Amino acid sequence: LQSNSCCIHPGFAEENTEPEEETMIKIAGNSYLVSPSLPDFHGCSPGWSSAFYGAECFNSEVHSYMKNLGKQKSSESQNIDAKKVELEQLLMMETKNYRKTIKFYQKLLQKERRSKGPETKSMLPKLRGQLQEMKSKVQFLELVKKYIQAKQWGVESCVLPTVIHNGRTDTMDVAPTDEPSLLLYYNTEKHQCNNQNGIRVLQAGTPLGLMAYLYSRNAFLEGYVQQFLYTFRYFCTQEEFLQFLLDRISSTLSSASLDPSTSLTKICNRSFYILQAWIEDCYSVDFATNTDLLCTLKEFISSKVAPLNGYGERLLLLLEDVSARKSGSAHQYSSMDRCEEEGEEDRKTLHSLCKKLSEDLYVCFFLQNFNWKLCKSMEPIAQYQRARLYTISSVLPKPCYNSFTEEFPVSFAKADEVGPYLLIEYSVQQLCCQLTLLQQEVFHKCHPVHFLNSRALGVKDKCVAVQKAVSTEAVSLKVCNLFLSKCIQDQYLLQLLRNADSISTWVAAEIVTCHTSKVRHFLFLLSKFLLIAKCCYEQRNFATAMQILAGLENLIVRQLPAWKILPAKVAEIMEELKAVEVFLKSDSLCLMEGERFKTLPTIPSAHVLAMHVQQLETGGFTMTNGAHKWTKLRNIAKVVSQVHAFQENPYTYTPDFKLQSYLRQRITHFKDADISALAADNCANFHQIPAEKHSRKIQDALRRMKATFQ
Repeated sequence: LQSNSCCIHPGFAEENTEPEEETMIKIAGNSYLVSPSLPDFHGCSPGWSSAFYGAECFNSEVHSYMKNLGKQKSSESQNIDAKKVELEQLLMMETKNYRKTIKFYQKLLQKERRSKGPETKSMLPKLRGQLQEMKSKVQFLELVKKYIQAKQWGVESCVLPTVIHNGRTDTMDVAPTDEPSLLLYYNTEKHQCNNQNGIRVLQAGTPLGLMAYLYSRNAFLEGYVQQFLYTFRYFCTQEEFLQFLLDRISSTLSSASLDPSTSLTKICNRSFYILQAWIEDCYSVDFATNTDLLCTLKEFISSKVAPLNGYGERLLLLLEDVSARKSGSAHQYSSMDRCEEEGEEDRKTLHSLCKKLSEDLYVCFFLQNFNWKLCKSMEPIAQYQRARLYTISSVLPKPCYNSFTEEFPVSFAKADEVGPYLLIEYSVQQLCCQLTLLQQEVFHKCHPVHFLNSRALGVKDKCVAVQKAVSTEAVSLKVCNLFLSKCIQDQYLLQLLRNADSISTWVAAEIVTCHTSKVRHFLFLLSKFLLIAKCCYEQRNFATAMQILAGLENLIVRQLPAWKILPAKVAEIMEELKAVEVFLKSDSLCLMEGERFKTLPTIPSAHVLAMHVQQLETGGFTMTNGAHKWTKLRNIAKVVSQVHAFQENPYTYTPDFKLQSYLRQRITHFKDADISALAADNCANFHQIPAEKHSRKIQDALRRMKATFQ
């Protein structure tokens, strides 16, 4: 059965593009592994949801629906094919209907904005409810499809020792009793989301055992494959993992038959599947940074796989494609690309339609349900915190953006300031949106693996995670290195943290370099930055919010007299930001609670996330018998998987390239600035004691101290 290339895959924020199955067909007496067509080829990666939810990714409803698909009196293999055909047809039909409804809703929404007729207003809520139902149905069918694909080409656990030895499992010459020396399990009760009477959960294993478990029947269903791809560098190098996969392919490729039930065919297909998933998900952190590894893979595919198997050409095309995307940034979420993308209506995919729909619903929701004026009465911040106890709702209050700046005199807003020009000319919302887009560009270039082993990169639990004087090349990997010594580690996290430090420094520098001694000017700057930070965390851009907070908490900035006369409502924002910081540090998965992260864009604080991972990395990774603790690695993979989860739902603000350019210039100008030196050059802005008075105070203090000893 060949994959239906006409099927449209919606790009929902909740799911990754789903795996497309490799299938066997017979052409002129020769058997070939046939891959899907190029548009649907990149889909073997299980996705972040697999690593995060594990076995819970597939609930009992998925299992029951799977049983009822393609029911007919035939062999097992034909029954599986019938299930695939029926599911593809249902998915294609529901997706087309959903696409049409989205387009109709957008036209109706535009009509409502122009005419505001009563008929249109009454239809929109009903249509919005239908859209949610249709979206849920398509998502469910995609989940069932992932479940069918995840069950393919696995072997029983008793075969895993043979997989390690030579990959030839037609003759069962290795006793099942050899397995405990490779893998350790613990038994659990019947799982709520599994139809098995009882399951064995992997607890620990040797490096070879953990690699062999990738071939287990339930490896994909349990989320093990994606968790392994995130964390294998703790116990084996990229070269060792690649060689393991290539050895399995070499020993089974020539002997694999058309019968999918044979062990050799299962091992061969699973090897290709894992290899493709690894390339799709981790090319930027493993292959792009290691040319020798990439050359080894290409040479093997060209010389060993391509002559015997049609799948080799597909893998080479995949490598070329991901390499082009890596170098050309074709799929990075830059503001320019997004702007051009939205301008071409005829080329819109269902993925972009869903994004546009989410944006329309989001704006409509806030305009209808939130008061954009500042509330006249607010509870004291201490009572506010006690009542909510740092829950997600307590740190995400209702938006209120344009209130404080309106209170300042117009003459001051138009003052001729040399330094913070953009802070005067642009509104809080404008600055928040453009800072968020700039932060998004650097965040979408990072990978979950970047947050692992950060101690070896010199990242510490301090406000300034990376010292500016320390370059990337100077960082020593010998201290606290949890990866294997020969494992190559991409150091993009350092760039991410340096960018955060630059924004914090820029905030502090803009304040202390204000070319005036008038307190109201500092009052304006402090209020503006506090409002920008508030706007950022309300839009779930926690990265920029925490960066601004770090700049405002600079010791020099805290000495400004303007803090003492800051309006109470503005001062409460500072307490809110501190509450957000406490909330983010309290739980490594606090931003993944509920359903909001699936529908609203989110940018986490890179430094806070790195600290959470460091906490999980504390302690030994091996047991007394030398086996590596998989439970520990699984928890680490679950935490870092949220990086990919947040990247799936980008912000869709309209870019202002002029403002972005100005922000970049100011941030770059102050990135290496010494705040103390800048403050010294503007000493009139701070509390100063006259020299004579200061000298007299010292003399009086010495006189009093001398008197105590007489």
